[in-house]
Amino acid sequence: MKNSTKISALLITYNEINHIEAVIKNISFADEIVVVDSISTDGTLEKLAEFKNVTTIKRKFKNFADQRNFALKQASHDWVLFIDADERLTDKLKTEIITTVNNPTDVAAFMVKRLYYFKKKRIRFSGFQTDTTYRLFKKNKVKYIEDKIVHEMPEIDGKSGILKHNMLHYCFDSAAHYKAKMEHYASLKALELYKKGKKPNAFHFIFRPFYKFVVNYVFRLGFLDGKAGFQICYLSAYGVYYRYKELKKLNDSSKI
Repeated sequence: MKNSTKISALLITYNEINHIEAVIKNISFADEIVVVDSISTDGTLEKLAEFKNVTTIKRKFKNFADQRNFALKQASHDWVLFIDADERLTDKLKTEIITTVNNPTDVAAFMVKRLYYFKKKRIRFSGFQTDTTYRLFKKNKVKYIEDKIVHEMPEIDGKSGILKHNMLHYCFDSAAHYKAKMEHYASLKALELYKKGKKPNAFHFIFRPFYKFVVNYVFRLGFLDGKAGFQICYLSAYGVYYRYKELKKLNDSSKI
């Protein structure tokens, strides 16, 4: 299908050598591709330099909301497709995106449901079965909330919609990879809580991680995902514990 309405595809990256080539090829239908890279050290920048249709900007990482808002400002076209390096669009989703932007709509932003994969295994439960995220929107109708520095949320000026077809999310290459991600997100979340004056206590260290595990593994059926489900639910709970461990460090250091 011919795309007469131009689309800007945006990515923020850091050390994505395992994904970068595949994702760039996956979004090659876009009229421009802009990558804001947090100064990768694993060969991501060198691989990006091989693509003549990609504009790469090196920028120090502050937090996810800040990086995404910066990337938004680099887009030349009214419609923006924001994608992470470990996400892939199916052919049906690509066609739906092109059809959507080429037809009149009063919807400012569209969400997409993501299908999760852990070490190439489809994860159907473990808390991921209802995951949706904003990925397609009109550039001048969206801004990421600055004080929401992790699991960043866009502020939408207008109506929201949801696309029919799913996106694939190859988010965890290994248990060690997932653990590193959880620690990174937890550190940022701890900083967010610290700025709000929050202080951890025994409830946060004991009950919150336990609750997270039980909800995802039992009530959200993580046990049906087998060994991978247990690993994911355990590491999600570990991420909660790590968040409050980092928050305690921040509060303790402020007393010195």
